[in-house]
Amino acid sequence: MAEAQESPVGGRLTDHISLGVLAAAFSRDLIEEVVDATGAREKRSRLLPAHVMVRYVIGLGLLFGQAYEEVMRQMTGTLRHLGSWERDWRVPSTSAITQARQRLGSAPLEELFHRAAVPVADLGTQGAWLRRRRLMAIDGTSFDVPDTEANVAAFGRMGSGPKQSAFPKLRVVSLSECGTHAVVAAAMGSCRTGERELATELIGHLDGDMLVTADSGFYSWQLWDLYTGSGAALCWRVGAAVALPLVRRLPDGSYLALIFAPDTPAKRKAALLAAARAGEQVDQDRARVVRAVEYTVPGRGGPDGELICVITTILDPAELSAPEVAFAYHQRWEHESGLDEIKTHLRGGGGILRSRSPDLVEQEMWGILLAHYAIRELMCRAADEAELDPDRVSFIRTVRVVRRQIDDPAAFSP
Repeated sequence: MAEAQESPVGGRLTDHISLGVLAAAFSRDLIEEVVDATGAREKRSRLLPAHVMVRYVIGLGLLFGQAYEEVMRQMTGTLRHLGSWERDWRVPSTSAITQARQRLGSAPLEELFHRAAVPVADLGTQGAWLRRRRLMAIDGTSFDVPDTEANVAAFGRMGSGPKQSAFPKLRVVSLSECGTHAVVAAAMGSCRTGERELATELIGHLDGDMLVTADSGFYSWQLWDLYTGSGAALCWRVGAAVALPLVRRLPDGSYLALIFAPDTPAKRKAALLAAARAGEQVDQDRARVVRAVEYTVPGRGGPDGELICVITTILDPAELSAPEVAFAYHQRWEHESGLDEIKTHLRGGGGILRSRSPDLVEQEMWGILLAHYAIRELMCRAADEAELDPDRVSFIRTVRVVRRQIDDPAAFSP
């Protein structure tokens, strides 16, 4: 989806965003709780205590590419002016900051994200809901990390031989709110770890008011079964290799079909299909009834367009019509727009994460996700107050406003 920075209304809104909201996203009390819960509390008095370093790592995510000392200077400059720091305090060296990051580790940032990053759309937020369900999406991406032995061992490279990637890559699979682009759950690991495997770590963040969309690469019987058990409704695309034997056609053009557990014998499949067609309950351990919606996107995939097949757990067309299923799946692209915000506008196009050890790589990534979440929450609140769709507020412009005012203690107050 096109970036909304051209909207004059959205542009004016970003000029009046309160940085106090940015601080409110991660309160001092919550940070202190997280520090204690993860055992990151310093054993003795430190120039850079754990709660300051949590804020600092989020600042690194917001000010990606700037030197360690410059990020620290921007965060503390106003506080020195206000007398919150000793007069002879000096910005710590890069080495001291790195040591403080190592003492902190990645666990507090991960825990803070899991506690703070919740869906931000209210019932009145425009573009965030489809009927009574919150539109959500899962997808994966990867980030280049420094080429150190430790990072190669932990994260691996894409490809092999002469075609392998130049840098090791961190893989991230995330769940986001389509209407606001707020990432509310994430799992990360080696690029050798499959996206489906990482996606299993997101299940605990689903609930019954969500409609979760996903591309065909995420479909498997096992993952569908796990996500269905969360209570969330699902709308996932499936590839041509997934057999969908017809159970019954429905008035809106969709149809009920069966999906089968792996290694189900052909005779057993036939018996399950016959039972489903007769209206009998099928063995849930071997097969599930789903509703399939097929539609064509003109101008893609060939002269006749691209055929897309989406299956959903919502079996009643009165609850969600076939056009609405197609609309819901199309909203999955909002997740990719959110990933682009992180990779292009926060990280910087082609930028490599700066951390040279696996734990600090993950710490840095959680900091970036927290910075993005805080900005997106800020934008949603501003849009709600103006009764606008959050897409009308410019992400690029908001980031610029926040970066210009990072010295303000309301933004990141140690």
